Parts: sequence; C-alpha cells; structure tokens
Amino acid sequence: MIASSRLANGVAVVTEAMPDAHSATVGFWVDAGSRDEEPQEAGASHFLEHLLFKGTSTRSAREIAEAVDAVGGDMNAFTTKEYTAFYTQLIDTDLDLGLDILCDIMTDPAFRPDEVEAERQVILEEISMHSDEPSDLVHELAHEALFPHHPLGREVAGDRDTVGAMSPAEIEAYFRARYRPSSIVVAAAGRLDHDTVVEGLERRFGSGSGAAPARVESHLAPVTPLVVRTRPTEQAHIVVGMRALPRDDDDRYALAVLDQALGGGMSSRLFQEIREKRGLVYSVYSYRAAYAETGVLAIYAGTAPERAAEVIGLIDQELESIRADGLSARELDVAKGHLKGSLALSLEESGGRMSRLGRAQLQHGRVRSFEEVVARTEAVGVDDVARVAARLAEQTRALAVVGPFDEAAFAERVA
Repeated sequence: MIASSRLANGVAVVTEAMPDAHSATVGFWVDAGSRDEEPQEAGASHFLEHLLFKGTSTRSAREIAEAVDAVGGDMNAFTTKEYTAFYTQLIDTDLDLGLDILCDIMTDPAFRPDEVEAERQVILEEISMHSDEPSDLVHELAHEALFPHHPLGREVAGDRDTVGAMSPAEIEAYFRARYRPSSIVVAAAGRLDHDTVVEGLERRFGSGSGAAPARVESHLAPVTPLVVRTRPTEQAHIVVGMRALPRDDDDRYALAVLDQALGGGMSSRLFQEIREKRGLVYSVYSYRAAYAETGVLAIYAGTAPERAAEVIGLIDQELESIRADGLSARELDVAKGHLKGSLALSLEESGGRMSRLGRAQLQHGRVRSFEEVVARTEAVGVDDVARVAARLAEQTRALAVVGPFDEAAFAERVA
C-alpha cells in the first residue's frame, strides 16, 4: 500500500509497504539537476552527487562506507537534467541506519577542501572517459543539437572548465540554495511502516524551511539539423532525434507504445528491419526522455562508416512509415504487453518500487497505482499512436554522428 505525508518543514514523504520483502530502500530525491545551473556552475549538481557521501562533520567518507558495508547494504546516487537522487538499500531491520546516513549527508555535508579536490579529479576523469567513448559522446551531441544554447543541451557532468574552476564555497552555495525542504521528496519501499519512517525523518530531518529558487524556463532555440564529430573510429555512431512530449502530456502513454514498437526490443521495427533483415548494425534502438516543457525521442545505431547513409535512410523510412500507416493491431498488442510486463518486473524488489515512488512524486506530484498505469497503457489505441506520430512529424530532426567523416562531405552524402 502506498502512503504519503509531508513533514513540518515541507519535505514530501511517500512509502510503499512490501510485507513479504526482507529489504528496505530509502531515497532522497532533490528537484535540482543540471538544467538548474548557471553556465558558470555547470556540473554543480553532479559534483554534489559525488560529494555528499564524502562525509559530514561527524562522519568521514570511510565511516559511511564501512557502516553500510558492515550490514551488506548498498548506497549510491545519480544525477539527471532535472533531479538528483541519493539512496540506500538495506535489510529492513537496518532501515534506521539508512535514515541516519541520508539525513546526515543531506543536512550536514562537510565539503572538506581536500575531498572536494579529490572528487574534482574523479569527475574530470569521468568527463574524459565519456568524451573518449564515441557511443556516449554521440548522445551528448544529439542533446546539444536538439537544445542549442539551452540548459537541457548541456552535459549533466558539466565540462572541464566549469568543473575545474568551481570552489568548495561555490558548490556549498549551490547546495544551500537548491537543497531546500520544499524541493525534496523522501521515498521508501520494503518491509516498513509509513508512520515509523515519518517519525524517524521528523526526528532527524524535520528542521529547516524555505523554498529553492524557481526553475527558469529558457527559450528553446531552433534545432541544429546536423552535428558531426570527426573521430578515427571503426564504426559510425548515429543518433537521429527530435523534440517530443513533456512529462505531463496526456499523450505520454501513447508515446511509450510508439517508442516500444519503433525500437524498444528485439521485435521492434528498427531491430527487425535494420539488424535482423539486413545485418547492417549490431545495436539499434530508440528511447525517450521527458522534461518539464518538452521531451526527446531518439534513435541510436552503430554501423560501418560506409553504411551510415543507408542506415540513416532506413531510420527515416521507419519513422515515415509509422506516421503514414501507423501500427498494426499486433504491433500495438506486443508493445503494450511489453510495457506492462516490464513495469511489473521492475517492481519485484524494493529498489525498483522506491525509484518509481520518488520519481513520480517529484515530477508529477502524485504516484499512480500500478493498476492505473496498466489501465492507461491498455487504453492506448491505434488512433492515439497515429496522433502522437503526427505530432512528432512536425518536429525538426537533429542528426548527430561520430566517426571518420568530414562534416561538409557527410552532409552531402545524407542530403
């Protein structure tokens, strides 16, 4: 059963009891991501992801790690363009330990200069690693092309200049401004009692108040149609992308079905046509992302450089086919069945349930029941997918490519 409350200081709490589980997962979800950063502080949210587990005034990083390891638990964090999450997964009898550690790092991070410098070097290595990996870089380039000169187009980790220049005081100032109670959702799932979790949070985390600065909605500039990054690679890495639906759009369930049928699995159109039938790629798939005011639908493929233009043409062909002819009844059933089944499987353990609770409460202000999500998915019809396909067809496409190409010559090849 899902239950929700709000602490006196404004923190939202949502839990789901799993009486048959032997674990509990608790996470703090913060409504601050890379899009909330000023240009000079790009990467601050991701920097905090690294720093908060580095210690508090009463705990060192080693003490935090040993405490969790000693009970066989796990702790981690991740950053996105619109939020950051910190979580621990433990045996249910150790839930208090998880609350202790998470409340401590969220209220009393140390920001010791030596630890900031150590993590700065780790992050710079992470940035270099992604830049050196063409299959990662091409997705970054696609976002830059879809959202030029916009915070959504920036890489979550920031860049070497901004990360290298941020001082401990500047990182702490960003933390103090953005990590306010009204911007935080605490989500927990497993063998737990909602009232006990709320009481534990009030005792450890109930002080403080205030709201973070409002998110600034920046103007969306026109899409950049083509971005080519020349690299001496054995494969061409390709992303075809377009702006799609914002996260609260009523058509988001139909978009999920379209995405699944297009490139979401081994039976999808892209996989069957480009890999299975023609053998042109090892990997091809589509994916979607949703933000406050817009979204993304993108297709990735990796192929031999001499086949890049052919693969791009086939991707365009499949997008046009869905726009013109829609999905068959069988494709619709398979896509909906996959979405419903994968959702059910993701909720088999406490971590998956905690993630669903936190993300939904933070981004939508409520958590839809499993049954409601299944019903909304099941209600998607052929006409709904056709309507979404028509909306997507109105969007300018961006093409990002990493490989052994000259941009001008490549533009002529795919014209």
